[in-house]
Amino acid sequence: MFVKICGLRTREHVDAAIAAGADAIGFVFAQSVRRIDPAEAAELARSVPNTIRKVAVMLHPSNDEWQHVLADFEPDVLQTDAGDFDRLDVPASIERWPVYRETNKVADPFKLSPKGSATLFLYEGAKSGQGETVDWALAADIARQGNMILAGGLDPDNVADAIHTVRPWGVDVSSGVESAPGQKDAQLIRTFISAARAAEKDL
Repeated sequence: MFVKICGLRTREHVDAAIAAGADAIGFVFAQSVRRIDPAEAAELARSVPNTIRKVAVMLHPSNDEWQHVLADFEPDVLQTDAGDFDRLDVPASIERWPVYRETNKVADPFKLSPKGSATLFLYEGAKSGQGETVDWALAADIARQGNMILAGGLDPDNVADAIHTVRPWGVDVSSGVESAPGQKDAQLIRTFISAARAAEKDL
Protein backbone atom coordinates (compact mmCIF):
# COMPACT_ATOMS: atom_id res chain seq x y z
CA MET A 1 0.00 0.00 0.00
CA PHE A 2 1.50 3.27 -1.18
CA VAL A 3 1.28 5.95 1.53
CA LYS A 4 1.66 9.69 1.04
CA ILE A 5 1.86 12.16 3.93
CA CYS A 6 0.93 15.63 2.74
CA GLY A 7 1.23 19.19 3.99
CA LEU A 8 4.56 18.89 5.77
CA ARG A 9 6.27 22.06 6.98
CA THR A 10 8.82 21.12 9.65
CA ARG A 11 11.95 19.00 9.90
CA GLU A 12 10.44 17.00 12.76
CA HIS A 13 7.48 15.88 10.71
CA VAL A 14 9.44 15.21 7.54
CA ASP A 15 11.76 13.00 9.60
CA ALA A 16 8.79 11.28 11.25
CA ALA A 17 7.24 10.47 7.87
CA ILE A 18 10.55 9.12 6.56
CA ALA A 19 11.18 7.00 9.66
CA ALA A 20 7.63 5.61 9.61
CA GLY A 21 8.02 4.42 6.03
CA ALA A 22 6.10 6.92 3.91
CA ASP A 23 6.42 6.39 0.17
CA ALA A 24 5.82 10.04 -0.70
CA ILE A 25 5.73 13.36 1.12
CA GLY A 26 3.81 16.35 -0.12
CA PHE A 27 4.57 20.04 0.19
CA VAL A 28 1.67 22.41 -0.43
CA PHE A 29 2.23 25.45 -2.64
CA ALA A 30 -1.45 26.34 -2.97
CA GLN A 31 -3.37 28.72 -0.70
CA SER A 32 -3.67 26.80 2.57
CA VAL A 33 -2.71 26.82 6.25
CA ARG A 34 -0.15 24.23 5.14
CA ARG A 35 1.41 26.40 2.45
CA ILE A 36 5.19 26.55 2.38
CA ASP A 37 7.72 28.54 0.38
CA PRO A 38 9.44 26.48 -2.34
CA ALA A 39 12.90 27.33 -1.01
CA GLU A 40 11.92 26.24 2.51
CA ALA A 41 10.47 23.02 1.14
CA ALA A 42 13.68 22.38 -0.79
CA GLU A 43 15.70 22.73 2.41
CA LEU A 44 13.44 20.27 4.24
CA ALA A 45 13.58 17.86 1.32
CA ARG A 46 17.36 17.60 1.40
CA SER A 47 17.07 14.79 3.95
CA VAL A 48 14.53 12.82 1.92
CA PRO A 49 15.94 9.60 0.40
CA ASN A 50 15.68 9.15 -3.35
CA THR A 51 13.32 6.22 -2.73
CA ILE A 52 10.66 8.60 -1.39
CA ARG A 53 8.83 10.81 -3.87
CA LYS A 54 8.83 14.55 -3.20
CA VAL A 55 5.48 15.90 -4.34
CA ALA A 56 4.66 19.50 -5.24
CA VAL A 57 0.98 19.95 -4.39
CA MET A 58 -0.65 22.81 -6.28
CA LEU A 59 -4.13 23.99 -7.28
CA HIS A 60 -4.83 25.83 -10.54
CA PRO A 61 -1.33 27.34 -10.72
CA SER A 62 -0.23 29.58 -13.55
CA ASN A 63 2.67 28.24 -15.56
CA ASP A 64 4.90 30.94 -14.02
CA GLU A 65 3.96 29.79 -10.51
CA TRP A 66 4.69 26.20 -11.43
CA GLN A 67 8.03 27.09 -13.02
CA HIS A 68 9.03 28.89 -9.80
CA VAL A 69 8.25 25.76 -7.75
CA LEU A 70 10.00 23.56 -10.29
CA ALA A 71 13.18 25.64 -10.20
CA ASP A 72 13.37 26.19 -6.44
CA PHE A 73 11.96 22.93 -5.07
CA GLU A 74 12.91 20.43 -7.79
CA PRO A 75 10.08 17.94 -7.09
CA ASP A 76 9.75 14.40 -8.33
CA VAL A 77 6.01 14.82 -8.84
CA LEU A 78 3.49 17.55 -9.64
CA GLN A 79 0.05 16.95 -8.12
CA THR A 80 -2.75 19.26 -9.23
CA ASP A 81 -6.26 19.07 -10.66
CA ALA A 82 -6.40 17.08 -13.88
CA GLY A 83 -7.42 20.04 -16.04
CA ASP A 84 -4.48 22.13 -14.86
CA PHE A 85 -1.96 20.07 -16.80
CA ASP A 86 -3.30 21.37 -20.12
CA ARG A 87 -1.66 24.77 -19.54
CA LEU A 88 1.49 23.74 -17.64
CA ASP A 89 4.92 23.01 -19.05
CA VAL A 90 5.91 19.86 -17.16
CA PRO A 91 9.22 18.19 -18.06
CA ALA A 92 9.10 14.50 -18.91
CA SER A 93 11.27 13.83 -15.86
CA ILE A 94 8.48 14.98 -13.52
CA GLU A 95 5.66 12.56 -12.70
CA ARG A 96 2.13 13.89 -13.17
CA TRP A 97 -0.48 13.02 -10.56
CA PRO A 98 -3.84 14.43 -11.70
CA VAL A 99 -6.50 15.00 -9.04
CA TYR A 100 -10.08 13.99 -9.79
CA ARG A 101 -12.75 15.24 -7.40
CA GLU A 102 -16.02 13.80 -6.22
CA THR A 103 -18.84 16.15 -7.15
CA ASN A 104 -22.60 15.88 -7.02
CA LYS A 105 -22.77 17.05 -10.64
CA VAL A 106 -21.21 13.89 -12.03
CA ALA A 107 -23.58 10.93 -12.14
CA ASP A 108 -21.18 8.59 -13.91
CA PRO A 109 -18.07 7.92 -11.79
CA PHE A 110 -16.21 6.61 -14.82
CA LYS A 111 -16.15 10.12 -16.30
CA LEU A 112 -13.86 11.16 -13.47
CA SER A 113 -10.89 8.91 -14.02
CA PRO A 114 -8.56 8.03 -16.90
CA LYS A 115 -10.06 4.85 -18.33
CA GLY A 116 -7.65 1.99 -18.68
CA SER A 117 -4.76 4.14 -17.49
CA ALA A 118 -2.03 2.78 -15.23
CA THR A 119 -0.99 6.33 -14.44
CA LEU A 120 -1.31 7.31 -10.81
CA PHE A 121 -4.18 9.63 -10.00
CA LEU A 122 -5.78 10.97 -6.84
CA TYR A 123 -9.43 10.91 -5.94
CA GLU A 124 -10.75 13.22 -3.24
CA GLY A 125 -13.52 15.61 -2.23
CA ALA A 126 -14.42 18.98 -3.66
CA LYS A 127 -11.85 20.79 -1.53
CA SER A 128 -8.39 19.58 -0.56
CA GLY A 129 -7.24 19.52 3.05
CA GLN A 130 -10.73 19.94 4.51
CA GLY A 131 -11.14 16.42 5.88
CA GLU A 132 -14.00 15.68 3.48
CA THR A 133 -14.56 11.93 3.19
CA VAL A 134 -15.65 10.80 -0.26
CA ASP A 135 -18.26 8.16 -1.02
CA TRP A 136 -16.18 5.00 -0.63
CA ALA A 137 -18.57 2.88 -2.71
CA LEU A 138 -18.21 5.31 -5.61
CA ALA A 139 -14.45 5.44 -5.05
CA ALA A 140 -14.27 1.64 -5.16
CA ASP A 141 -15.71 1.68 -8.70
CA ILE A 142 -13.09 4.20 -9.79
CA ALA A 143 -10.25 2.37 -8.03
CA ARG A 144 -10.74 -0.60 -10.35
CA GLN A 145 -9.78 1.54 -13.36
CA GLY A 146 -6.18 2.33 -12.49
CA ASN A 147 -3.68 3.17 -9.79
CA MET A 148 -5.81 5.38 -7.59
CA ILE A 149 -4.54 7.14 -4.49
CA LEU A 150 -7.50 7.68 -2.18
CA ALA A 151 -7.58 10.98 -0.28
CA GLY A 152 -10.13 12.98 1.64
CA GLY A 153 -11.01 12.58 5.31
CA LEU A 154 -8.66 9.69 6.04
CA ASP A 155 -7.15 9.32 9.51
CA PRO A 156 -5.59 6.58 11.67
CA ASP A 157 -9.03 5.39 12.82
CA ASN A 158 -10.70 4.95 9.43
CA VAL A 159 -7.87 4.22 6.99
CA ALA A 160 -8.17 0.45 7.47
CA ASP A 161 -11.90 0.50 6.67
CA ALA A 162 -11.22 2.74 3.67
CA ILE A 163 -8.61 0.35 2.31
CA HIS A 164 -10.82 -2.69 2.80
CA THR A 165 -13.80 -1.00 1.12
CA VAL A 166 -12.16 0.91 -1.72
CA ARG A 167 -9.05 -1.22 -2.32
CA PRO A 168 -7.03 1.71 -3.66
CA TRP A 169 -3.47 1.51 -4.92
CA GLY A 170 -2.48 4.05 -2.28
CA VAL A 171 -3.72 6.45 0.38
CA ASP A 172 -3.00 10.12 1.07
CA VAL A 173 -3.47 11.99 4.35
CA SER A 174 -3.02 15.56 5.55
CA SER A 175 -5.52 16.93 8.10
CA GLY A 176 -6.06 13.43 9.51
CA VAL A 177 -2.58 13.43 11.06
CA GLU A 178 -2.82 16.88 12.63
CA SER A 179 -3.44 18.00 16.21
CA ALA A 180 -4.77 21.35 14.89
CA PRO A 181 -5.21 22.78 11.37
CA GLY A 182 -1.79 22.86 9.75
CA GLN A 183 -0.06 21.33 12.80
CA LYS A 184 1.16 17.83 12.07
CA ASP A 185 1.51 15.26 14.87
CA ALA A 186 4.43 12.83 14.62
CA GLN A 187 2.63 10.09 16.54
CA LEU A 188 -0.44 10.35 14.31
CA ILE A 189 1.81 10.08 11.25
CA ARG A 190 3.34 6.89 12.63
CA THR A 191 -0.05 5.46 13.60
CA PHE A 192 -1.58 6.22 10.21
CA ILE A 193 1.20 4.52 8.27
CA SER A 194 1.15 1.53 10.61
CA ALA A 195 -2.62 1.17 10.22
CA ALA A 196 -2.41 1.36 6.43
CA ARG A 197 0.32 -1.28 6.28
CA ALA A 198 -1.64 -3.59 8.61
CA ALA A 199 -4.81 -3.19 6.54
CA GLU A 200 -2.94 -4.11 3.36
CA LYS A 201 -2.02 -7.49 4.87
CA ASP A 202 -5.72 -8.31 5.27
CA LEU A 203 -6.58 -7.76 1.59
